Amino acid sequence: MPLSVATIPHAINHVFQNKEPWQVAAMTSTATLATVWLWNFIYQDESILERGKKQLFRLARYIPSVRNKINEELLNVNESFEKEVLRRLKDASFVVRLPKDGLKNDKILNLVNEYVHLGDYKWEEGRVSGAIYRTNNELAQLIGNVYAVASYTNPLHPDIFPGICKMEAEVVRIACHLFNGDKASCGTMTSGGTESILLACKAYRDYARDVKGIKKPEMVVPVTAHAAFDKAAQYLNIKIYFVPVNPHSYTVCIRTMKKFITKNTIMLVGSTPNFPYGTMDNIEAISELGVKYNIPVHVDACLGGFLACFMSEAGYPLPPFDFSLPGVTSISADTHKYGYAPKGSSLILYRNKQYRYYQYTITTDWPGGIYGSPTINGSRAGGIIAACWTTLMHYGYDEYVKSTKKIIETTRYIERRLRTTEGIFVFGTPATSVIAIGSNDFHIYRLSEALSDKGWNLNTLQFPCGIHLCVTHVHTEPGIADQFLDDLHAELKIIMETRNTPVKGKLAMYGMSQSIPDRSVVGDFTKCFLDSMYYTSENETQE
Repeated sequence: MPLSVATIPHAINHVFQNKEPWQVAAMTSTATLATVWLWNFIYQDESILERGKKQLFRLARYIPSVRNKINEELLNVNESFEKEVLRRLKDASFVVRLPKDGLKNDKILNLVNEYVHLGDYKWEEGRVSGAIYRTNNELAQLIGNVYAVASYTNPLHPDIFPGICKMEAEVVRIACHLFNGDKASCGTMTSGGTESILLACKAYRDYARDVKGIKKPEMVVPVTAHAAFDKAAQYLNIKIYFVPVNPHSYTVCIRTMKKFITKNTIMLVGSTPNFPYGTMDNIEAISELGVKYNIPVHVDACLGGFLACFMSEAGYPLPPFDFSLPGVTSISADTHKYGYAPKGSSLILYRNKQYRYYQYTITTDWPGGIYGSPTINGSRAGGIIAACWTTLMHYGYDEYVKSTKKIIETTRYIERRLRTTEGIFVFGTPATSVIAIGSNDFHIYRLSEALSDKGWNLNTLQFPCGIHLCVTHVHTEPGIADQFLDDLHAELKIIMETRNTPVKGKLAMYGMSQSIPDRSVVGDFTKCFLDSMYYTSENETQE
């Protein structure tokens, strides 16, 4: 027979009979804490099964034989990365000590020219995905002259270099107009998209703590959003919820995003477009969520922002994504991508100064004086600001529209050809300039490897495996898009005849890494790769 309601209190009283008050309190507290722990253990972002797998792999690393095997593999990986560095550098000698006497100017310029052109890929000829967004010898000469004039300037000292601050303010105001900001809109220049994103996260964390009293901040981010958001979460101690994408469009699932919103949510994020697939999230729907729940919305337009803002004028309108939407409170956009400025410049824009105030870092009690910094860096390169301003002035609005038209036309042309190609498919619908492809017939990394042998450098994707081409102005030059397609079709024909052949080389390791539950092992591999960037061989020279 089922227990009656009256039986439950009787059973509880029986358990606690003859117990001292402190014992009752201790048992109650223990039971409560155990219940909370069990609840938190069961209801997490990952299933118990997934967490169990990861924990099993972590524990396995304590077994001497397993630990030794992993360390052995790490040594092999590290050695392979170092060999790859030497191969790319074509056995060039390393300068690891200051020369006794300074080198002559001609010698320095020759060495710099040699170093810049080391590597396997002819980026000047459009053989790479993204990375180099436009080549212009006339502008390069102009920027060189401008940087020479402004190379010693620093906007940290506005009283000494007010003109550099003026140029930064003008770049910000120009961008605010391009992204439909009103007079209240504002922002700052930064060193790149990662800093722009970090600053937005910092601003919203501090805003939420000060205005809303949120002490355990959370942000809700598409799984396709740039890795800089994860970096910001690590730096700023913000809990991050990754929202999956819709299976066909590869845009963020709005329904799931809504479910992740809590009283601790400090910001919602959407991409225009995202880096992996080049698709554009439904910013209108995210804006509506922001308005409904009074949560700031950040639009990451670092990659394609300086295409997106010109696309309507170029004849390729996009759905609204900027300050024209009431819920959008900030936008990140890189001037050193499709703004064609030199590397090291980006923008973080806000709907109003209220948010930008929380981006600032201010120290009022330092013996060195009152210190205020608008960005992460204190000292900043005034030469980069001047070079960015120069680039905008050099091209002007009409040239940006023309460039955008050429890039989008080329992207759509390549996309159409790829969609009719047997053996591969295109992920979602490219919004601006990124086309991602995969295959259900063979391992797509084989195509990436084959195109690399042909001199093409594409970006590899994971979860699921894919590759993408980021079309730049360089690809719009006559013949480059067709050469890419011809090479792709030629290699694809060979691959389709041997479609079951496994991928080899370093991409095989990259593909294998996706199946390892313990991602810390993959992290160790990545550390080896990063270490290799700073590798110098014993083959040293003394200039």
